[in-house]
Amino acid sequence: MQRRNPMAYLKNFTTFNKFGLGTNKVGGHNLFDNLADEDGIALVKAALDSGVTLLDTAFAYGFGRSEELIGQVIKDYDRSQLIIATKAAHDPAQNYAFNNSPEFLQASVDSALQRLDVDYIDIFYIHFPDASTDKRLAVQALQEMKAAGKIRAIGLSNFNLDQIKEANQDGYVDIVEDAYSLVDRTAEQTTWAYLQEHDIEFVPYYPLASGLLTGKYTKTQTFTSDDWQSRNPNFQGERYQAILAGVDILAEIGQAYNASPSQVALAWYLKNPNIAALIPGARIAAQLHDNLKALDVALSDEDYQKIDAAFK
Repeated sequence: MQRRNPMAYLKNFTTFNKFGLGTNKVGGHNLFDNLADEDGIALVKAALDSGVTLLDTAFAYGFGRSEELIGQVIKDYDRSQLIIATKAAHDPAQNYAFNNSPEFLQASVDSALQRLDVDYIDIFYIHFPDASTDKRLAVQALQEMKAAGKIRAIGLSNFNLDQIKEANQDGYVDIVEDAYSLVDRTAEQTTWAYLQEHDIEFVPYYPLASGLLTGKYTKTQTFTSDDWQSRNPNFQGERYQAILAGVDILAEIGQAYNASPSQVALAWYLKNPNIAALIPGARIAAQLHDNLKALDVALSDEDYQKIDAAFK
């Protein structure tokens, strides 16, 4: 297999500083309570006005509403300087079950182009693998859309290593997006070697580990059965205590940079050469601006290694 496009899409986008915005709280009414469209619009505008150039969305965020809101905002900005990423897999005709069929994916590209009101999409991800479609054929369908100029990079999201290999038999996959954080570094052992060998970029989601890396939780804190944290093993027992010990180290290091634990964690990802982009989400502009302060945290090699060891 020969890599058809060895140029890393994000790395070679000259206006990109590795920091993007995850937009599941922009129009994602099906995912979060009390979201107002005007707040989502204001958030996207604040991001673009702050120099963010990557917007990461999906059909599943409000079943197209996030894409529509982003489309409204970006009309007032230079499209050529933006990186618009979206995803599809949830099929409304099948009660939103995952569908990777070539016909569905190509129709999804066309629908996303209409909702975003753009001529092309920078990155189009298959959001989740389905149970039956040949992943090579799925990616070949997206390659046809790429050849037609409708998308510029092909991505996979939530695919395991075997599924990535099946999808990438022709070397068409450009980017993989998956869960990764200092708390959950599974991808380092499962997919990174293959991605690096095949010049595939990696974008993590949930970089702040559901808030665990923000410093807002305490070692004596407990959760009731009604709390979602009670169903997450990272918030239980020795695992929880070990994570918070690592957060203490983030806080300690942050003192030298006048930075919060979350900003130090984000700075660690920014320095990590295996990570192509960050897409932390936000509900309001203040959260976005707080995250963006990580760009001013230039971790020393020593502090980078100290953080790395704290979460091994």
